[in-house]
Amino acid sequence: MSKVSVLVVDDAPFIRDLVKKGLRGHFPGIRIEEAVNGRKAQQMLDRERFDLILCDWEMPEMSGLELLDWCRAQDRLKGVPFIMVTSRGDKENVVQAIQSGVSDFIGKPFSNEQLTSKVRKALGRAGKLDALAASAPVRALSTGLANDSLAALTGGKAEVLKPAATSPAAPQEQPAAAAPLVRPRVEKATAASGRGQGQLRLAGGTLTCVIKAMSLKEALLVIRRGEKLPQVLEGAVLDLEQGEGGEVARLNGYLHAVAAFEPKPDSEWLQLTFRFVDRDPQKLDYLSRLIARGTAQRHFVPGA
Repeated sequence: MSKVSVLVVDDAPFIRDLVKKGLRGHFPGIRIEEAVNGRKAQQMLDRERFDLILCDWEMPEMSGLELLDWCRAQDRLKGVPFIMVTSRGDKENVVQAIQSGVSDFIGKPFSNEQLTSKVRKALGRAGKLDALAASAPVRALSTGLANDSLAALTGGKAEVLKPAATSPAAPQEQPAAAAPLVRPRVEKATAASGRGQGQLRLAGGTLTCVIKAMSLKEALLVIRRGEKLPQVLEGAVLDLEQGEGGEVARLNGYLHAVAAFEPKPDSEWLQLTFRFVDRDPQKLDYLSRLIARGTAQRHFVPGA
């Protein structure tokens, strides 16, 4: 019996790697191909047969929504499950994707449990679970859920932050919001417009953060220390609202480093190095403008 084939479409290599490692750890018999944007995916779908498409929303050349519209216009692809992997949780975006024929959503950031649950449900509806089970080693099928993204990258040697429970009925699985955090001292210089503040969305919850420095490659964030520590290599989304117009950017990335903000082991504040993985020209342009605006912030170091 032929293997079940999945196409992973995302312009960020880190996200593609997380998805591939998560699926292979839970579904050993699966075949996974990848595409860097919607245009490349379109070419692959013309040549090959896939049983499931996991696709980012915001990508250069062709967006996930444009690829979805194209797929649903092709007779042979109308029944292929299409899961949108996105940080867009706005109601109008969800409605737009549903109207275009999306099968389901996975919200960024996501845990392996959320990812594999959605994939299992989509393949079950398409009648492909038996084929997947037949192509997998028996021992691997009895191991239960795979570790989360950090364990997949470290071989299971690191302690990881467990994901919060989410509702399976929600069209967009967003982590539950954490309690409001007390602002650290570095935020005293923040302008009245709210520049320099943001929301960091992790699989285990949402944290208020202060931007200490930013470049086109990464951002230094300060958060209050909680019961569970953020983990290195953990995927996340940084939501930033800047300016009087309330412009919001959802920047995908991962935690490159976690350190004490104060020079003591029981530091109340943590400094996180958040590496960007988006290659969307619009987001890079937004970052450039954001860095330029930040020159008015005494605690904000543009181009760091």
